[in-house]
Amino acid sequence: MTAHSYLRRVLNARVYDVAIESALDPAPELSQRLGNRVLLKREDLQPVFSFKLRGAYNRMVKLDSVARRRGVIAASAGNHAQGVALAAQRLGCRAVIVMPITTPQVKVDAVRARGAQVELHGDSYSDAYTRAMKLQQRHRLTFVHPFDDPDVIAGQGTIAMEILRQHHPDNGGAIHAIFAPVGGGGLISGVATYVKALRPDIRVIGVQTSDSDAMARSLQAGRRVQLHEVGLFSDGTAVRLVGEETFRLCREHVDEIVTVDTDALCAAIKDVFQDTRSVLEPAGALAVAGCKAYVEREQVQGRTLVAIASGANMNFDRLRFVAERAEVGERREAVFAVTIPEQRGSFKRFCALVGKRNVTEFNYRIADSTAAHIFVGVQIARRGEADTLARVFRHAGFATLDLTDDELAKLHLRHMVGGRSALAKDELLYRFEFPERPGALMRFLSSMSPDWNISLFHYRNQGADYGRILVGLQVPRGEKGQFRRFLATLGYRYWDESAHPAYQLFLG
Repeated sequence: MTAHSYLRRVLNARVYDVAIESALDPAPELSQRLGNRVLLKREDLQPVFSFKLRGAYNRMVKLDSVARRRGVIAASAGNHAQGVALAAQRLGCRAVIVMPITTPQVKVDAVRARGAQVELHGDSYSDAYTRAMKLQQRHRLTFVHPFDDPDVIAGQGTIAMEILRQHHPDNGGAIHAIFAPVGGGGLISGVATYVKALRPDIRVIGVQTSDSDAMARSLQAGRRVQLHEVGLFSDGTAVRLVGEETFRLCREHVDEIVTVDTDALCAAIKDVFQDTRSVLEPAGALAVAGCKAYVEREQVQGRTLVAIASGANMNFDRLRFVAERAEVGERREAVFAVTIPEQRGSFKRFCALVGKRNVTEFNYRIADSTAAHIFVGVQIARRGEADTLARVFRHAGFATLDLTDDELAKLHLRHMVGGRSALAKDELLYRFEFPERPGALMRFLSSMSPDWNISLFHYRNQGADYGRILVGLQVPRGEKGQFRRFLATLGYRYWDESAHPAYQLFLG
């Protein structure tokens, strides 16, 4: 299908029976910090708190009477499901939605509230899709694809139509770039195809998380690349394989894909909250995180940048994780392990070096008669200040480890500084990850071999994407081979942290 055909489809799309023309709002605080004019396309304000109802309704409104009577089926991580459910409710047809088990409960409840039948299956969109295909054939339902369908793509493209209509170049200059989140590619395909047909000078930039970057890898390889696993924090973009049509359109019309990590994503959620007092879901804040990363990389100033705030279906308990990691994402907190002499005056001298900076946490456990080990978090004003502080501590004679970007420290050690134990003989320290869901911790524990004693254990449920566990296992030297075979069959991602210097200081 040609770009001209898509332009015509966007212009004729049926979306406003269910969708609103969302606002294009300035983000004053973020704009000031970035030195650019940042505009937010507020798709989080749609009736289902996401842009997805545009494409779903545009596809379903064109069904004939026979197909409507049979009903529709969809696979979705949540927002497309709500769009399909709303469209089915408006059109009076049955809707069956298959959602990953990891889908936030707020999205599951919202879909059921619209009258749709929900089945939970698998850990990702791809798992749900496979199940939906089986149900579709069994019940002769019409499958409504969340991204790889021309009518869905055209429905999402109406966002670009609105942006170009709403923005006035006299008020802040021409648009330099539009940022859009990317999962399977439906949104950015519609946006890029429309924008490049009318305003090829505007850059269209996709944003993905670094652990769910199927489109970025596919464009780099020149073919569709299927990921073995995807990160689940940004559940709305957790797609292992992008669509055929969306891949083709992105190759032709998208300028680049920017990837960001979870910490940057949490910081972007905070940025939007500060400007709007609205809380975006992780996928909803992807475009903002990508916009920030692009500005930092390119050092652009005085430009007009549009970020599509694509959704706000956030599970409330995830806010604990977001708040904790947002400071790290903005590099506003530095974390150190510092060794000071166990003698009078050392602690006061260390505190004098910290100065008037705000201390976010301080953990201390006496280790021996000569040295004390401190775990300290300090608020910093800018990137690079952590390196400066570490040099200050070392110059004063305090051995210092900078743990600001260390996952073991951020996830576990800061919550469990406690010292050594003579009982922990032959201890190995491993960090594990597994998809978070109800009962996941017990399933993890049941998978652990009973042959080795657990000497250390730390787990926190923060409503995040993965369950993250730190485990100390006492494995005799002669059983290391058996232990390696056990790890190979466990089925979870893991990291050997036994030689980590902070572990040796605080827990080893």
